[in-house]
Amino acid sequence: MPTADNGEAAGLRVVVLGGTGYLGRRIGEAFAADGALVHLVSRNPANDGPANDGAAKDGRPGPRSVRMDLLTAGPRELTEFFGSVRPDVVVNAAGRVWRADEAEMTEGNADLVARVTESLAELPRGPRLIQLGTVHEYGAGTPGAGTTEDQEPAPVTPYGRTKLLGTRIVQRAAAEHGLDGVVLRLANVIGAGAPAGSLFGMVAAHLGEAARAESLGEKPDELRLPPLRAHRDVLDAHDAVDAVRAAATAPGADLRGQVVNIGRGEAVPVHALIHRMVELSGVDLPVVETAADQPVRTDAEWLQLDVSRALRLLGWQPRRTLDASLRDLLTVAAPVNGRN
Repeated sequence: MPTADNGEAAGLRVVVLGGTGYLGRRIGEAFAADGALVHLVSRNPANDGPANDGAAKDGRPGPRSVRMDLLTAGPRELTEFFGSVRPDVVVNAAGRVWRADEAEMTEGNADLVARVTESLAELPRGPRLIQLGTVHEYGAGTPGAGTTEDQEPAPVTPYGRTKLLGTRIVQRAAAEHGLDGVVLRLANVIGAGAPAGSLFGMVAAHLGEAARAESLGEKPDELRLPPLRAHRDVLDAHDAVDAVRAAATAPGADLRGQVVNIGRGEAVPVHALIHRMVELSGVDLPVVETAADQPVRTDAEWLQLDVSRALRLLGWQPRRTLDASLRDLLTVAAPVNGRN
């Protein structure tokens, strides 16, 4: 199954929930470029990003924005919307992670999923639901080894716990109602425009400010971070989008009710990634790791995915290098000096 030139998506009707978010926007644009008819569903599309009325681009229709508050939309409203669009594929890229407590995360990461699956079950011809999960559903991994989809999840953060609830809702709907649903359990996604609430987004923003200070002849503030002891499986945003595209057209009998890991398949020391970001930025900036005045991390220190199932079922594997991902991450926030 090709993941770079997915012509099989041409003509598909695709709905992306959370369609103006960090990943949702990219997913919608990629499907539109493939020739799919795309609807991006968001609470405030005009505020979150440039709304699109579906006008043609390069001979192909662009994504169409749909205004809907997914946190408050009931099953009837969702059913009516899905019934009017008659999608072939629904991608749930909506959810809560930054600046939310566990109750708010439950609303966005589990309750919404329950309403979506209930609504899709009402349709005479159900679409494929692609639920975006997270590596944080697993909890601690085994140092030196990749976590397979068969490992019993034991999440240690509110985000991981609430995303796991969403995964189990999709699996239950597949088992009990025949929903054509699959969960892509994503590693930590990085790329241009990463959310400022994430570690990598915050570091990129700081490097951007430091670069501007240097350009004015000023000394930039040092980069102060909590102790960087963790090892993380990081996934390029382009590779994540390609995995969604592959899942949209993979054979249904192979995917229904499945969880599929999507990552690089290696755990990289976070301190090495941060120092490489600084090096690529070209900014002369000290990195200081200190526990003082920093929030205590409660997540697992080793997160690495076994991605062999993704290759077997989707024909997908990561393509982009870490340096390419980090350069993209820095593109918006800071200049990159071109060193290899």
